[in-house]
Amino acid sequence: MTPGNVGMYVCGPTVYSNVHMGNCRTFLSFDLVFRYLKHLGYKVRYVRNITDAGHLENDGESGDDPILKKARIEQLEPMEVVQKYTVDFHDVMAAFNALPPSIEPTATGHIIEQIHIIEQILDAGYAYEKNGSVYFDVVKFNEEQEYGKLSGRKLEDMIANTRELNAQTEKKNPQDFALWKKAEAQHIMRWPSPWSDGFPGWHLECTAMSTKYLGENFDIHGGGMDLKFPHHECEIAQAEACNKKSPVNYWLHTNMLTLNGKKMAKSTGNNILPGELFTGENELLSKAFAPTVAKFFMFQAHYASILDFSNDALEASEKGYMRLMEANRLIDGLPTANNSSLDVAAWRQRCYDAMNDDFNSPILIAQLFEAAKWVNALSNGSETLTAEDLELLKTTFRAFVFDVLGLLDLTNEASGSNDKLGSAVELLIELRNQARANKDFATSDQIRDELQKAGIQLKDGKEGTTYSLN
Repeated sequence: MTPGNVGMYVCGPTVYSNVHMGNCRTFLSFDLVFRYLKHLGYKVRYVRNITDAGHLENDGESGDDPILKKARIEQLEPMEVVQKYTVDFHDVMAAFNALPPSIEPTATGHIIEQIHIIEQILDAGYAYEKNGSVYFDVVKFNEEQEYGKLSGRKLEDMIANTRELNAQTEKKNPQDFALWKKAEAQHIMRWPSPWSDGFPGWHLECTAMSTKYLGENFDIHGGGMDLKFPHHECEIAQAEACNKKSPVNYWLHTNMLTLNGKKMAKSTGNNILPGELFTGENELLSKAFAPTVAKFFMFQAHYASILDFSNDALEASEKGYMRLMEANRLIDGLPTANNSSLDVAAWRQRCYDAMNDDFNSPILIAQLFEAAKWVNALSNGSETLTAEDLELLKTTFRAFVFDVLGLLDLTNEASGSNDKLGSAVELLIELRNQARANKDFATSDQIRDELQKAGIQLKDGKEGTTYSLN
């Protein structure tokens, strides 16, 4: 371990379909971790893989290969499927303003490394070959080390509760998992190995890529809660079989995203894809929502808690997002005083305390809303800050909103870069001011109400009338 350096590995997508919102929540959660560690000054090597090797379903050992299945449906070569959905994944992450990882290795680009690990596990006596396939001997491993320590499962209980499946007849025990599978004749994605022409087991690729780029022991390994068992449990066993040491210091798992109180599932129609969210083209949505609003919504729950996705929740988050953006605009023009009635340093520390407590984004956001209240109070003169404290408030607020949470100020883009819209709204504000001066309140109210219908909120204050986009 090198002081000031952090190594983080996150299980990336299997690229056979469009990335869904549950996947997005996981990757945005680790984007937050990545951003915050960088904000603290750490040099972070963030590795997130692309699973492009055709594994089988049911833990990568039986059933159909989803990449080959999609290739047949879409009449494409398997690597065309991989390319299509890798591009989609990158486009969606870019729309959410997620930073790219430091390294994004592919499973197919690391077949040699995976074969080498299998050879090491065989040499250590924790694997066996059968009919051209190689399996990890979980029972043998558990005699000397502990299988199931991450998920809290006991091997004895797993054995007692497992019914024998036809696909498991090659194994010594049902809990053994594939390190290498001999390819059937119809399996297109295959590679030569000392045991057969075949393909690596699902769990193996992450062990190979994480240890190659981060070493035998690294700081953080992340993924969805559904990967804790068996995927991450198997990763630990593989790494410990090779290196005789625990591979990871901290395991972080994101919880699932539900939709209207039910698990997201394409089969039931209870599902929203990112593209549908951005366009509003889903019957569960009343309108389109910007990616940064959806991102803000997801950060209002801790990454390890279940989060329910609904139109009402998105609309509430959009209003909260607008409050922060309004504060961001007002903060530049705030007056200063000779003394401060607010303790900015203590507020700043509370922001860091929130993120230092297992990256607690909802508590951080609560502190940012507190700052937005302060901005309004400073604007109307009910609170005061010195120039030094105001600068600390401004820099801290913007660092957490834009650098750590990674939000984008779409209102600034709309009102700043779109000069025609800005000019039109300013003209209407001037006409409304004239109407109010002439006590023509009907016209004044009509201008305000029509702008509101168009998604433009007017706000009257001591310094005049400002506007924001809803």
